[in-house]
Amino acid sequence: MELSQLLIEEGVATPEQIEAARGAHADVRIDQALIRSGAVTEDRILRAMSHEFGMDYIDLKEVEVDTDLLRRFPTSSIYRHSLLPLYRHNGHVVVATSDPLNLEGLDELSSISGFHLAPVLTRSGELGSRIHELLGVGGDTINELVKQRSEDGIELLEEINADDFGELAEGAQAPSVIRLVNELLMEAVKLQTSDVHVEPLEHGMSVRFRLDGMLRVQPTPPEMAQFYSAIVTRLKIMSHLNIAEKRLPQDGRIKLRVSGREVDVRVSIIPMLHGEGVVMRLLDKARMTFDLKNVGMPPSVSSEFRKLIDLPHGIVLVTGPTGSGKSTTLYSALSEIRDPATKIITVEDPVEYQMDGISQIQVHSRIGLTFAAGLRSILRHDPDVVLIGEIRDGETAQAAIQASLTGHLVFSTLHTNDAPSAFTRLVDMGVEPYLVASTVEGILAQRLVRRLCSHCKRAVALDAADLPADFPHETMEVVYEPVGCRECRSTGYSGRIGVFELLRTDAVIQRMCVEQRSSTEIRDYGLSAGMTTLRSSGWEQVAAGVTSVDEVVRITRGDIVG
Repeated sequence: MELSQLLIEEGVATPEQIEAARGAHADVRIDQALIRSGAVTEDRILRAMSHEFGMDYIDLKEVEVDTDLLRRFPTSSIYRHSLLPLYRHNGHVVVATSDPLNLEGLDELSSISGFHLAPVLTRSGELGSRIHELLGVGGDTINELVKQRSEDGIELLEEINADDFGELAEGAQAPSVIRLVNELLMEAVKLQTSDVHVEPLEHGMSVRFRLDGMLRVQPTPPEMAQFYSAIVTRLKIMSHLNIAEKRLPQDGRIKLRVSGREVDVRVSIIPMLHGEGVVMRLLDKARMTFDLKNVGMPPSVSSEFRKLIDLPHGIVLVTGPTGSGKSTTLYSALSEIRDPATKIITVEDPVEYQMDGISQIQVHSRIGLTFAAGLRSILRHDPDVVLIGEIRDGETAQAAIQASLTGHLVFSTLHTNDAPSAFTRLVDMGVEPYLVASTVEGILAQRLVRRLCSHCKRAVALDAADLPADFPHETMEVVYEPVGCRECRSTGYSGRIGVFELLRTDAVIQRMCVEQRSSTEIRDYGLSAGMTTLRSSGWEQVAAGVTSVDEVVRITRGDIVG
């Protein structure tokens, strides 16, 4: 029976849907055309084919793969035909496929391995992920026998002139190495990774992806270690770095278009014991939206923070460790107050996201354009609002203070563990306490906690013995915990949300700052005045069923009132 007729008889699609899909995607088989057009889900089509061809339809996440058996099959055929041997059953090897009509691939795998195969159906996305999980990112490129794709799916937005790099770049410019690096970057973008860590080991190499703030080892084939030096050199070429320099740290940037989406990759290369280590920060512009409503502030914090960003002058600080979402909060604040009547200038290192209507300056320390120097210069450009990427030293702190004293609203970030510590940190940098007291209007400390997956989170009754001493038992009867499913890649979490601690400066805090009271004393006063701590903000998210107790304990310190 013709496939289109089968889909009609099974009630999967109407003749009109089939005609429309054929017209829009004439270059692919009708089932794939229907999926691409969005008329039918892959799951629905596979269930219909499963019934017609007498094949089981399975959830690959629930299957334990016999890895010893898997090693007896050629990886090149597995990748080429997207077939995954699972386990032995009744004298056959059960093989997962997402295409029951791929008889050529099944015949090839059977003849090469010598096994009789019994195919079962599963979704293509799950199949591809499981193959990468078991055989490693880049396994198909390593084998050099994989079907050549019509395009790599990656486009460099800045041209590379290979002649500029000479003989040192020959190995790194080999097509196989280029495809290997491209595949690594595509996998990272597909998984919505924030950072990629590529590190040399004494015997081999390590690739780790940071997903939702957690580092996870990404499986790679052992043979990939042979190409480590070429991979690093290729990344240097893409970042326009010095490929001959292997003794000093280097920082660069790659601008890519991956599957039609623009991605900025910040590259940091540092010499290590067994070679050069690479960390890449991926900034996916298509996924970034700067809106205070999406940051996750509770109404009480949001209303006070909005009052701060509407002030005519003063300093507003956002504090927290690297990767806690400080830049996103500040960009969202700028987006909120952006207006043709307001001149906003930023000094950043580096400029992470370009925003219309805002003048952005990139710091270049080597030529003397530091945060402090840039800030002194931009004050002559008549700004209303200034964003300093980070207050790193006393010189920058003094410049920020002077800018606020001359009638400007200054936003910046600071690395402190909580909001009250920002006052003492600025004094430690050499700023006079009375200047800190008179210019700092408010401090927002923040962290990011992982959101529980909405598809699989589970409610559990409270057990006081397993809960922290500062847990608000009286306000909650149940909490939610992670389980793990297909949607969240079995982690139990999907995405992140902020927890916040906002301390607004009042007359008492100004006096305490001038008297150089400790951050603990300032914190105690803030609590008595109604400040919500990072920990209590986390408990609010637990009460709302957004995150888990373990996640709040992992990210925040317990509240102790002195």
